[in-house]
Amino acid sequence: MQKHAEAPATEELAQTVIPRVEFIAIVAGLMALNALAIDILLPAFPNISAAYSIDGNTVQYLLLSYVMGFGAAQLFFGPISDRFGRRKPLFFGLAVYIVCAIAGSFAPSFEMVLVFRFIQGLGAAATRVIALAVVRDTHAGRAMAATMSLVMMVFMVVPIVAPFVGQGIIMIGPWQHIFWFMALLAVVMTVWTAIRLPETLNSANRRPLALRPVLKGFQLVVSNRISLFYTLATAFFFGSLFAFLNLAQPILGDVYGLDSYFPLAMAMGASFMAAASLLNARIVERLGMRRLSHGALIAHLAISAAASAWFYTHDVPLWQFMVAMILIMPLFGLIGANFNSIAMEPLGKVAGTASSVLGFTQTVGGGLCGAAIGQTFDGTALPLIAGSALTSLITLVLVLIAEKGKLFSHPGDDGHH
Repeated sequence: MQKHAEAPATEELAQTVIPRVEFIAIVAGLMALNALAIDILLPAFPNISAAYSIDGNTVQYLLLSYVMGFGAAQLFFGPISDRFGRRKPLFFGLAVYIVCAIAGSFAPSFEMVLVFRFIQGLGAAATRVIALAVVRDTHAGRAMAATMSLVMMVFMVVPIVAPFVGQGIIMIGPWQHIFWFMALLAVVMTVWTAIRLPETLNSANRRPLALRPVLKGFQLVVSNRISLFYTLATAFFFGSLFAFLNLAQPILGDVYGLDSYFPLAMAMGASFMAAASLLNARIVERLGMRRLSHGALIAHLAISAAASAWFYTHDVPLWQFMVAMILIMPLFGLIGANFNSIAMEPLGKVAGTASSVLGFTQTVGGGLCGAAIGQTFDGTALPLIAGSALTSLITLVLVLIAEKGKLFSHPGDDGHH
């Protein structure tokens, strides 16, 4: 394999080391392992509940435990990979992911499954943090934006496909095979990456391992009004998305009796969200991040509030629930990326460290919020839609604080103190 003494941040580097298509496939594959680990288990919730004799709401902790590990470890893999390079921390994280996936299939109790899921999430954080770092190492400017757009396009397809894969696995074998499938894919990605992807961090750019950069990142996010409140807003808003992941199987599979067809209904909502993300990428430069995201947030609040009132007073059939989801899901695609970009805007040169702080806060906060909504499940769709209305209301309040009460355009203030 060709090696480079210097690693300039241009689009040529990835192409001279390995073909660009293969580079994008590796990075997208590494990031997809995380999305797969969340969504592939959803069809197996009833099987796992029966295996460990737990109630339907308790099984949702399978998502929370993974998300907590994944969110927390993002803080540490960034500085570690800046010190030791990208490959060693990545392979360590992949090894943890593989071992814990296999261990989860043998867990003697549900509590042990949760422990292995948490540690698996810790390992998975390496795939996300280092995949993004590798793109930053090897690309610059518009080339980086183009590559990331392609990576994210692949990444958005995984939540659509994963429940089908999980459903297919439990139709032909026990639910434990889902854990083995996760491990197998991670082994494939480990071997492929080890053989084909070289170290992308130039030794001259390695930084000493220190706690200070992480603490500095926290300080900068917390001390900047725009960054702090948009970070909190994103955490609360994503709480409703995590709630949907927690409750998709109980609502679609059990309440509406879709059983093995529930991944199809879930894929429909995910497809609209992916399409909206692609639309956002095309129109955000023309319309602006605030106009798009603030408008989508108000629409999200209005739709979920109206649907909550309807769900409270009516016995809602499946088609009405799906209409509500099809109206709500695309709005995530117009809000998430834009809120993240707005939160990052004032942070300048500490983008890497700040990004890990934002990722930690939003993932852990969103996971906890989604879990709280999920635990209110009462055998109807109302807790999900009412939780969605509540989180979007809190999100709107936080955005109003960030923008000093003015929506849709920047108030002419850089957000400092």
